[in-house]
Amino acid sequence: MRIACYNVEWFDRLFDDEGTMLVDDRWSGRRDVTRAAQADALGKVFKKIDADAVMVVEAPDDHGARSGARALESFAKKYGLRTSKAILGFSNTTQQEIALLYDPSKLSAQHDPKGDAEEEAPRFDGVYKLDLDIDNRADSVTFSKPPFELAIETSAGTKLRMIGAHLKSKAPHGAKNRDEVMRYSIANRRKQLAQAVWLRARIAEHLEAGDDLIVLGDLNDGPGLDEFENLFGRSSVEIILGELGDLCLYDPNAARALERKIGSVPTTSRFFLKQENRFLQALLDYIMVSGNLRAKAKAWRIWHPFDDPECWTDLELREALLTASDHFPVTLDIEI
Repeated sequence: MRIACYNVEWFDRLFDDEGTMLVDDRWSGRRDVTRAAQADALGKVFKKIDADAVMVVEAPDDHGARSGARALESFAKKYGLRTSKAILGFSNTTQQEIALLYDPSKLSAQHDPKGDAEEEAPRFDGVYKLDLDIDNRADSVTFSKPPFELAIETSAGTKLRMIGAHLKSKAPHGAKNRDEVMRYSIANRRKQLAQAVWLRARIAEHLEAGDDLIVLGDLNDGPGLDEFENLFGRSSVEIILGELGDLCLYDPNAARALERKIGSVPTTSRFFLKQENRFLQALLDYIMVSGNLRAKAKAWRIWHPFDDPECWTDLELREALLTASDHFPVTLDIEI
C-alpha cells in the first residue's frame, strides 16, 4: 500500500461553492500560475504518485456552503483518480483543511477523535493548558487547524491509527520592524512547540496501547531550521518523534536531518524569498511510523523535481511538481 502526504498550496482557490473545479485562465492562489495550470499539474502529480491514500494538507475549505470532501471528490473524478473518496476531520476557519483522499477499494476510513476536556491530552478541537512563558500560570493553547485523527482498516483487514497534522507557522506575519519580528517569532515558536507537546501526548497514548500508528503532515518545522531552535532546545519534530525507544516514531528523512549540522538534508518544499531574490528549500513534510510498523515500511520517497532522478528526467512531471504547489509529495510504501 502507498500512503502519501501532500501540502497543496491554496487548493481551495480551484473550486466554486458547489465544489466544481475552476479550470480557467484566472490566477490561482499561486504566484504567476493560472487555475487551469495548477489544476492540470495537480491532476498529473496525483496520477503519477498513484497512492492508495493521500493526506491532503491545505485541502479545500469545509465551511458554510462549501464542502471540502465534495471538492476533492470532484477533483478526483475530473482527473480519473482511483482515490475517489474524501473524508475530513474538524473544519477550521483558515480555508486550509486537513483531508484524506483515498481509494475505497483499498481501505476504509473514519474520523475518530480521542480525548475529552478532562484528560491530559484533550480532543484536538478543545483547549490544552500549558505554561508557555514560565510564569507559573497555564496558558490556553488551541489549534487553528486541529489534527485529523482517523481509524483505518485496509482491505487486508489491518487496523491502524492515522493522524494528519498541520502545525502553526513560525513566520512573524504582520511584524513591522526588527523588534516585532523577534517578538512575534518567539511567541509563534512557543505556540508551535505547545501544539507539538499536545500532539505528542496523543501519540504516546496510542504507542502505550500498542496501536499501529502513522503521523503525517506539514509540521512547519525541522531540526536546525532556524535560530530560535537553540533558544528552546528542540524542534517540534523532535518532540513529536519522541525519545523513549519503543515509544518513538520514525521517519528516515527526519533521522537524517537530525544527524547533520553541516551538509545536505532532504527537502520537501521550495519557497521564493522576494526580498532576497532567491528560493529557500526546507524539510517540512513528514510521514512518521510507530515502531511496530517500521519493519513493514519499505520505502519513503520525496517527489522532488530536482533531487529525485525520475522526477528530474521526466520533464512533464518536473514541471507539474513545480506548478502544482510550493511543497512536494512524500510517499511511503508499506505492507499493511
